[in-house]
Amino acid sequence: MSVDTAAIETINQEFYTAIEDADLDRMTEIWAEDGVDGKVSCVHPGWTLLAGRSEVLRSWALIMANTTYIQFVLTDVNTTVLRDDVAVLTCVENILTAGEEGESSFAAGKVVASNVYIRTPQGWRLWMHHGSPVLQSDDDEEEEGELEH
Repeated sequence: MSVDTAAIETINQEFYTAIEDADLDRMTEIWAEDGVDGKVSCVHPGWTLLAGRSEVLRSWALIMANTTYIQFVLTDVNTTVLRDDVAVLTCVENILTAGEEGESSFAAGKVVASNVYIRTPQGWRLWMHHGSPVLQSDDDEEEEGELEH
């Protein structure tokens, strides 16, 4: 693994830790600034495109304020460094969340994510996050259950 790949995977893990910890200050540090070449962007599963740093960070503040518990286990992480200043990291987010406030239930889901990072004077920063839900049918759940036995 190259030094750049390790640095990108580290900042990527910090991105998910910031979500889990509802740490908006850290999330703010992780996202790049809008530049002359364009604005940062984010697509949360089921949402429309958010463009611009303030709109993206506002969305994370809303998610963090309304999430009682969330945990990410990342699998199938694949990092590609393009040129020397852009990297694409794809992964599967295996997500465990708590039910509504006061409930003791948990829900699990999968999201395929693409995260684009750019090299800045402050290090690698997130430029684009796109999460797409993986819809699981009853057949998929039965197959997974069979594999566990």
